[in-house]
Amino acid sequence: MDARTFCVKPVGIVHANEGSFSIEIAEPFRPALLGLDGFSHMLVLWWCDRVDTEECRNETVCKKPYTKGPETIGIFATRSPVRPNPIALSAVPVLGVDAAAGVIRVAYIDADDCTPVLDIKPYLPCTERIRDARVPAWSSHWPQWYEENEEFDWAAEFTFEE
Repeated sequence: MDARTFCVKPVGIVHANEGSFSIEIAEPFRPALLGLDGFSHMLVLWWCDRVDTEECRNETVCKKPYTKGPETIGIFATRSPVRPNPIALSAVPVLGVDAAAGVIRVAYIDADDCTPVLDIKPYLPCTERIRDARVPAWSSHWPQWYEENEEFDWAAEFTFEE
């Protein structure tokens, strides 16, 4: 196995306050916002810094993270922040981009306030949307579309508390 290590620098941070969500891009990276305002959605890669411990990075299985899931499941079959490299991915609606201020307003992101953002990519249906995607039976009742998430009782799906 290749033993290389990588240096990753945050490009910004998440602001999540009282139902308001935005991403503040660090000044050197603000030119990278040019053209992003033409997209309705984007993909945000962020670092789960609150669980970045040696113990969490060594976890490879979870004990029943989903109420209807198997008793034990491999970490790569979950969206758990506890993983060998605590990188998370969120698809978010873009409400507005202020390139000069380096602020992207988003409808929602499932990251905590001050979470480091590693990268942003535009959401492209031609590469991100899969026509015949398959999921395990235990998650087949989950919403099929992002827009249906708000009405779904996600709290009833997880065995852990926030």
